[in-house]
Amino acid sequence: VGEVMAIGRKFEEAFQKALRMVDENFPGFDPYIERVSVNDAELMEPTDKRMFVIAAALRSGYTVEKLYDLTKIDRWFLQKMKHIIDYYLMMETIDRNHLTSDTLQEAKQFGFSDKQIATAVKSTELAIRKKRQEFNIRPCVKQIDTVAAEWPATTNYLYLTYNALQHDLNFSEPHIMVIGSGVYRIGSSVEFDWCAVGCLRELRRLGKKTIMVNYNPETVSTDYDMSDRLYFEEISFEVVMDIYNLENPEGII
Repeated sequence: VGEVMAIGRKFEEAFQKALRMVDENFPGFDPYIERVSVNDAELMEPTDKRMFVIAAALRSGYTVEKLYDLTKIDRWFLQKMKHIIDYYLMMETIDRNHLTSDTLQEAKQFGFSDKQIATAVKSTELAIRKKRQEFNIRPCVKQIDTVAAEWPATTNYLYLTYNALQHDLNFSEPHIMVIGSGVYRIGSSVEFDWCAVGCLRELRRLGKKTIMVNYNPETVSTDYDMSDRLYFEEISFEVVMDIYNLENPEGII
């Protein structure tokens, strides 16, 4: 149950974001969550866990061609998944004290979270965050172009990416940041989103500019006219703090 929308400038980036959004217990496209059975049945049968069996298979040395024969997933997607696993395995060989700016930048461009990188190099999320800030590796805020570059887009649909060099907007006005409730679950759905909507409406009535952080496309809080700025982003410590540091809001709810 539940639907998410992840946006990035590379498939790898958007794919890893989406996996974390769907379940916060998944660190991303992780090769250690599932294991490959001897008879490859899990690869042939589409299930909610097959993605992670593919990750484990790539770690075990399965080729893109063999995975295509078993899963019938287009080779383009399998190749992108292989990029992620190859990079993860490469990071596992790096000592945490020898993590370079280039390696960290590329990992972020492939959609790896600070927590994932920390696990690979045997460090901690906060240590990786600190190192990233020392190297000045920070995400850029981009607007979603709703008109396919036909004319300059001025939407309030925003996302973070490391595959860019500059922000699409400036951060001069004070806002209040509201954090949404993310993915729907059985017993936890639209009623929690309604709390966020009520909050946004009340803030607007009080004359405050609002920022919404949520990633569920079937909610009311992610409608374009509900807030002044809408970040279609993960609700995690890393991402919320990145947005907070950029926007420097008056308050956060």
